[in-house]
Amino acid sequence: MRVLAAMSGGVDSAVAAARAVDAGHDVTGVHLALSRHRAVIREGSRGCCTIEDAMDARRAADRLGIPFYVWDFSERFAEEVVADFVDEYAAGRTPNPCMRCNERIKFAAVLDRAVALGFDAVVTGHYARVVVADDGAHELHRGADWAKDQSYVLGVLTAEQLAHAWFPLGDAASKAQVRAEAAARGLSVAAKPDSYDICFIPDGDTRGWLADRIGAQPGPVVDESGAVVGTHDGARAYTVGQRKGLSLGVPAADGRPRYVLGIRPKDNTVVVGPREALAVGELAGSRMTWSGADPVSGGVAEPGAWFAVDVQVRAHAAPVPAAAAIIGEELVIRPVEPIEGVAPGQTAVVYLGTRVLGQCTVDRTAPVRAVDAVSGAELGVGLGAELGVGGAA
Repeated sequence: MRVLAAMSGGVDSAVAAARAVDAGHDVTGVHLALSRHRAVIREGSRGCCTIEDAMDARRAADRLGIPFYVWDFSERFAEEVVADFVDEYAAGRTPNPCMRCNERIKFAAVLDRAVALGFDAVVTGHYARVVVADDGAHELHRGADWAKDQSYVLGVLTAEQLAHAWFPLGDAASKAQVRAEAAARGLSVAAKPDSYDICFIPDGDTRGWLADRIGAQPGPVVDESGAVVGTHDGARAYTVGQRKGLSLGVPAADGRPRYVLGIRPKDNTVVVGPREALAVGELAGSRMTWSGADPVSGGVAEPGAWFAVDVQVRAHAAPVPAAAAIIGEELVIRPVEPIEGVAPGQTAVVYLGTRVLGQCTVDRTAPVRAVDAVSGAELGVGLGAELGVGGAA
């Protein structure tokens, strides 16, 4: 099998490429240049697309004895990921650029080019698994190490993309095991820190970066009643659920901390309130994809009916039992226990056990008090009477 190994310059992608070589495949390494003005070196664990990273990827490829190339995707990355990030924040939403990058660059642009060049699969260092079901369908499942599981950020992949994706680290017991394997192979990246920030904002100053691109107009911070309790220096830089960095001149009557409940970009207003007001009883989105058959054609649910899932709204959040239904053009999700601080623009990934069923970009949320309970009888599977916990009190 001809395999294209996407090599970021980190330890995970290097070991993934090495495992592909060990499996006897014809492996070619490729590093993606996603910026034409890349930093020379990384800033600790910040970023992942520097010239240093490209050099580390080349050294790993040389060690493995495989061909290595650098592909320039900077223009498409700027259009498909960076511009989307700016547009979403300008609209008052909270985007996830890693999801967009996986969807539009690594498993769209790169995979399309790889297939056109005659490669059978693209290998990455993600901690996730592709499982072939009895009917031959390709399913995305969580990685064996749930502490490192990255199936959430891959939740945008379609069945067609999964058929050409390979994640050799999906069965890895731990990151420590992968680092030990890299050291044993003589890979210089064995102890290299993980990257954890937005790659195109390597200094971590998202607020300053956004201010340079969409401006920062001072405005009011109001409570749920509409009373002005402070000011801000740019509403678009705030995120639902945020507690720190609020300039509040009027303390809450009960003296408790207040959190960002919403952003109103049209009138440049930030709304704050108590933590309990962050509790979301329903979330929904119309921009959805399925990692295989949709729930109805896949036999998971009847048209318009509720079915049991787990939902995850952040890369490192714990999954929450929920009921889901496709109602009109929306995927509607009602968690059993309220989820705090869900913002429009975030991605909600739904699971059946370890299997990723699909995802939607959140367009709207509703507080617990505005949501009717879904009974166990309506759901008919899985959660039973427990569903009432997520309904209106």
